[in-house]
Parts: sequence; structure tokens; C-alpha cells
Amino acid sequence: MELPVLSSTPTEAEGGGCSSSGCGTAPDALSHLPDHIRSKVQDHPCYSEEAHHYFARMHVAVAPACNIQCNYCNRKYDCSNESRPGVVSELLTPDQAIKKIKAVAAEIPQMTVLGIAGPGDPLANPDRTFETFRMLSEQTPDIKLCVSTNGLNLPQYADEIAKHNIDHVTITINCLDPEIGAQIYPWIYWENKRIRGVEGAKILIEQQQKGLEALTSRGILVKVNSVMIPGVNDEHLKEVSKVVKAKGAFLHNVMPLIAEAEHGTYYGIMEQRGPTDEELQSLQDECSGDMAMMRHCRQCRADAVGLLGEDRGDEFTLDKIDVMDVDYEAAMERRKVVHDDIISKLEAERAAKNAKIPVHLSIAPDARPVLMAVAGKGGMVAEHFGHAKEFLIYEASPEGVRFISHRKTELYCAGGDTCGEGDDEPESVLERNIRTLSGCEVVLCSKIGFEPWGMLEDAGIQPNGEHAMEPIEDAVMAVYKEMFDAGKLAEPAPAAQVA
Repeated sequence: MELPVLSSTPTEAEGGGCSSSGCGTAPDALSHLPDHIRSKVQDHPCYSEEAHHYFARMHVAVAPACNIQCNYCNRKYDCSNESRPGVVSELLTPDQAIKKIKAVAAEIPQMTVLGIAGPGDPLANPDRTFETFRMLSEQTPDIKLCVSTNGLNLPQYADEIAKHNIDHVTITINCLDPEIGAQIYPWIYWENKRIRGVEGAKILIEQQQKGLEALTSRGILVKVNSVMIPGVNDEHLKEVSKVVKAKGAFLHNVMPLIAEAEHGTYYGIMEQRGPTDEELQSLQDECSGDMAMMRHCRQCRADAVGLLGEDRGDEFTLDKIDVMDVDYEAAMERRKVVHDDIISKLEAERAAKNAKIPVHLSIAPDARPVLMAVAGKGGMVAEHFGHAKEFLIYEASPEGVRFISHRKTELYCAGGDTCGEGDDEPESVLERNIRTLSGCEVVLCSKIGFEPWGMLEDAGIQPNGEHAMEPIEDAVMAVYKEMFDAGKLAEPAPAAQVA
């Protein structure tokens, strides 16, 4: 459970910074974990690709201050129209946070995890953060607790984290080399001083490594987030992955830099580009040789509520919570029934999957892999092409199906007589969405219109609406098998055409 930690007012912590966010990982990543770790995270919506379709998470924004400045961050308060790290609509006191958490848990019984990760750094706000966790431990004992941090203050609070039964922590570690760190962090606020450049980055890196070791020695699960910044730390992150694995981190989340100029970050203003989808996948694949990789990161808001990929925060603003009548004892009973039912369903799905004879075993081992985009919902091929706001990218190969990433798209069709018209723009919404799917050979969806069908084919992407309401992995492998039987996997991948 991780959100950005960004700049603060000088009176609170002289700073800004970011721990960035994201949730979710594919089941093949969890399969590499030891049994005692996998048992703790396989039903966690932020770590399990299977579980996130059923269980919900919540972030509360109680930590406004931060103690580092990151070149990729810009914190925004009272902002409801951006979905990215560091953005919140309301800052909460610990008492307000508890009230909101109880209301959400009562209305969304699938909610299992509560995280504090922003909009500043939780450990730069220790009183507010640990008071919230203390009350949660007492009043909502059925909710898992997570915290995310940039790690600067982590060593001094490792015991406090353990005291509050917080068994999942995310640390954002972008580098091990202070020279690289100086390009990412202009300064840190340390021992009542602002320390700049290489000196500040060196202190931050040392503290992060000490904190990682302190947590793992206490049996606390640590996930490491890293922001991939092309030309700055992209090659270096391979070494980061090796080191954090050696020190006990169980999962590594390499996420793309968000650097649009309209977000107001230093990197955005300086036109530092983010990685392409192909660059991100390539780096994740290289790092995955060293440790389990998280690929389903949504880089969530600091006040996100609901299932991954959705945000129901507008339903739980303070004014709406004030008029809610919450019986949390009754809510806990209902939640237990819902959770037990979901866990039973997940266990049945896992058992059925393990018992099934893999289709890929009938495919020649030298068949080339294929990327497919899926308009999915709830683990099924269940979205109309024109209604999808994101596509899930899967790779099918002779070794099976693996999740690669998600790619956000614009809503192409909202009903009415026209869909996705470009008006005076040089490129229509449909054209932009098809360009976003570059590299994919197939798009699976529940339905698709005539116009996008033709434009996808022209771009070298084959639409497929024949597997609606089927489990995604089954549908992807079925299409892959069809391509193999038709002799298409012995041929080179078709050259992609820009729509």
C-alpha cells in the first residue's frame, strides 16, 4: 500500500519528496515466494493479481509533511480530477481518519487493507501516523495495516512500526549511488538542516538501507518501490533490485516516471521523459531474474478508496461521513462473512487452476511470444472496447500466460450518436488509444464497434470479441493456441502500424 510522499511546509518538515504508489502483482510473482511469505500476501489486494479483483484497499491522508524533495513529485490538495501519486481531496486528522475508515469498511465489506502513505511521508509525521495506527489497532482489529515511506526516518521508527502490528511496509528506493541520487533528490531535511546534492542523497541512501535491514530483521515484510527515470537510474535499478533482495525485500515494484508538464513537477517542466511501455517491460524482465517483480502498479492517489483500478473517494468525503450512521460491530460481522466467502472462492479457483492441464503444453517450445491487450473487469474479458479506461497487457508464450502491465486509455465511447470524434484535435481519442496499444497483436474485449475494428486491423492489431465473460488467462491462452494452430506463431510478428 503505497502513495507518494511529497513536499511539505517548512514549519512541518521543511520538505517534499515521494514514496510513490502502486498496487498489485501477478500470481506468478507470488509463486516464487517462500510459503510463509506467500501465505501473508496471496489475499492482499495490493500484492496479488488474483486477490485485487475481490478485495479492496483504502488510503488515508493524515501525513502532510515530508522531509525530502523529489524531482518527480508535486503534491496537490483539494484536487479531485487527477489520479496519480501525491493528490488528495481532503487532509484528515487521526480522529477524522478513523471515522472515515469505519464508514468505508461498513459500506465496502471487501475492504481489507488500510495504508498511510501520504500525501507527505508518514514517518515525517510520526505523531499523526502512529496515533492513527494506535486507534486502528484498538477499534478496527480486522483490518490489515500498511505504511509507505521514503526511508529517511525509518531506522528510528522500526520498533514503533513493529509495535503497531504493521506487517507490510513499502520503501521507495530509487538508487544506491549518491551521484545518481543527487539527480533525483535536490535536498533532504535531516537533523534540522536542509542538506543538498550528493551529501543529502548519501544520507538518504544509508538510512534506507539501514531501515530495510531493521524491518526484515523484525520479520516485517518489505516491498521496494523504484521510479524508472530514463537516462538517470534506469540501468542502475538492476543493481538496486539485487541489493534489496539480498537484504530481505520480498517484492520489487519498478514503476514508470510520471512527468507530464501539467503536473508541475521539476522533471515535467524540464521535459524529462518517462519510459516507454517496452522500456519498462524490458527493465522489469531483467530485474525479475533477481527477485519477484510487481507489475500491476496503479500509482494510486493518496486518498484512494475501493478496488484497484477504481476510486470511490467521492462517496466518503467528510460532509457525507458526518451524516452516516455506522454500526462497526455489525459491519465487522458482515465483513467476516464476505471475506470468508471470497477466500473460499479464491481457494477454489486456485485448486481448479492447478488441476487443469495447461493448454500451453501442446504448443511448440520455439513458438514466439505474443502480447495481447484485454478490456477486462473482475478477472474476466468483460469490457466493451469503447468503454475501457485501461487495457491489461498479457504475454502468451509456450511457458503460459503472464501479466505484463496495464495501459491507461481515454474513454472512447460514452454513448450517443458519435464516439471518440477528434473535433479540431490532430489525433482522435480512438487513434490515441490504438497508439497506446502498440506492440500488441490482439485485443480481447466483450464487444467492439465497426470503426475501431477496422482501425485496429489497419494498425496490425486483431480485435477479438469471441471470449466475452471468460477468465482472462483462459481467453488469452485460447487465442494463442488458435494462432499456433493457424501457423501464425512460426512467422515473425507483424510490423505495428501507427493509427
